[in-house]
Amino acid sequence: MKRDLLSIRDLSAQEILGLIAKAEKMKAELALGALSKSLAGKIVGLIFLKPSTRTRVSFEAAICRLGGQPMFMTAQDTQISRKEPLADMARVLDRYIDAIVMRTFAQSDVEELAGFASIPVINALTDYSHPCQVLADLMTIHEKRGSLENLTVAWVGDGNNVANSWLNAAGRLGFSLNLACPPGYEPDQELLDWAARQAKTKIRLLTDPREAVSGADVLYTDVWASMGQEREATERMEAFRPYQINSQLLTCAPPHAIVLHCLPAHRGEEITEEVFESRRAPIFDQAENRLHMQMALLDWMIGSRRL
Repeated sequence: MKRDLLSIRDLSAQEILGLIAKAEKMKAELALGALSKSLAGKIVGLIFLKPSTRTRVSFEAAICRLGGQPMFMTAQDTQISRKEPLADMARVLDRYIDAIVMRTFAQSDVEELAGFASIPVINALTDYSHPCQVLADLMTIHEKRGSLENLTVAWVGDGNNVANSWLNAAGRLGFSLNLACPPGYEPDQELLDWAARQAKTKIRLLTDPREAVSGADVLYTDVWASMGQEREATERMEAFRPYQINSQLLTCAPPHAIVLHCLPAHRGEEITEEVFESRRAPIFDQAENRLHMQMALLDWMIGSRRL
């Protein structure tokens, strides 16, 4: 039976932990030159309707590392630009290739594609969620702490697609999540309600970032204006100014707390240069783990199919 990854809610807690263990194992195997070519003979289509650096390159590299062949497509490379229905594209592509990775605007796009394709579909980012990012983030936290037990994550900033995926993760794994967002910039309400029902510990929506980071093991932020929100940049700059992760805010967090950012970063806005370049911010380890988590996902979905 095929599996899709459209949001973290598509995974059980056991599957999330299994993917983290698989990604860590494959990371070690890659370093030793002992990585299995489990995608040999497989073709993975990458349909990207939004710009990308880390997501595109990590997926292409993951496919190649595992012996597969990536096939990159933009809207202009396909009949999407001429309004071909995604349902039709799905039923054609699944006769040519083995999996589809899609980066697009609407969550309904990946849902429609998955609904009509007989091959796995992976959400490489929508305006609603970014599951691959948060899976790699969880892997990074596990590496740094040795465990996800008794974890508290503080999200500081915009309640965007990455924040939504953190809500999904907290609901599935049961860790504490504090979200400090300016009024009017909260995450999706349905997700907040779902996570609050599912979580074994507290999901808190706050307006004070100092309260959010108090007792947190991880501080996390993202840009204040995401792709497509450039016209709101000035207005957002004013609203988010008190939500910068800086050395002063770090004094409110425990000394062991680490700082994560999904990149690209706007230094001097959501995070200061000082914090970004500090030893407390393993941000480039976090970015590297995108590769290893994509390898684990692809191996699970179309390779060895083992967790």
